[in-house]
Amino acid sequence: MEFFRIKQDIPFMRYALVFNVISLLTFIAAVFFLVTKGLHFSVEFTGGTLLEVSYSQSPNLDTLRKQIEADGFADPQVQNFGSSRDVLIRVPLAQDMETAKIGERIMASLEKASPDDIPSLKRVEFVGPQVGKELFENGALALLLVIIGIVIYLAIRFEWRFAVSAIIANLHDVVIILGFFAFFQWEFSLPVLAAVLAVLGYSVNESVVVFDRVRETFKKRRGLTTPQVLNHAITSTISRTIITHGCTQMMVTSMLVFGGVALHYFALALTIGILFGIYSSVLVASPLVMWMGASREQFVKPKKHRPEGMTDDGAVV
Repeated sequence: MEFFRIKQDIPFMRYALVFNVISLLTFIAAVFFLVTKGLHFSVEFTGGTLLEVSYSQSPNLDTLRKQIEADGFADPQVQNFGSSRDVLIRVPLAQDMETAKIGERIMASLEKASPDDIPSLKRVEFVGPQVGKELFENGALALLLVIIGIVIYLAIRFEWRFAVSAIIANLHDVVIILGFFAFFQWEFSLPVLAAVLAVLGYSVNESVVVFDRVRETFKKRRGLTTPQVLNHAITSTISRTIITHGCTQMMVTSMLVFGGVALHYFALALTIGILFGIYSSVLVASPLVMWMGASREQFVKPKKHRPEGMTDDGAVV
């Protein structure tokens, strides 16, 4: 399906070096921030206390959050859970405070924040540091297994130059997403990890579409240089890219704007991943294929020389 078709191929490969230098600098900056600042992990990974309370009317979440912070709880998470009257509160692990008293102190803060509407406590849970450590290890293992699976798939699906280029581009996307979260110290939670895994698959899909068209163009069109083939493949898939990524980004933007605190960082990670997924597939993976020496001869088998008077099966006419 195409909304439009560009007749003249866009010379993307002419600016490949410039874009890859920008990409390399962005990648190095992301790694630098990951090493120096690190990720700001949520309660799921670090441990803490979780409370679910219910109000008779919809409370002001900002007021609740400020009151909890004023009472000595750093970086609390306050969000709606289910309905606008149900509130989920997470506070990080406090070293100098007894676990049993944390719930009582938070309830006291909530009563001060809304004295006319005292909330009722529905449940309280404590996530210990050991549980948080296990969640972190399991999440890291899930990310590693996805990467290994993608590497195996690409190695089987494509010629090795294409596989290596796609792998580098996809890992580039993941590191840059994590770099954004490290630089701005946005909270890295389980939903964000799920978004990173989704971006990996999404970016692979874009790379596969472009590389399939490259392979098809190499086989069908003679006389084109490798940069010309790459330019044609990318240009001919632009309409599909705009339709697919545009529709996806509309849904993600809706979550980002209207999803509230619960979906904010999840949608933010997806937005960064979608934008850099397009960028890496077109302006990172494709130039790498070109520089690794991809050519038509790798896809079109040369015709065997057949002596005159002999058929393909070796019989003499």
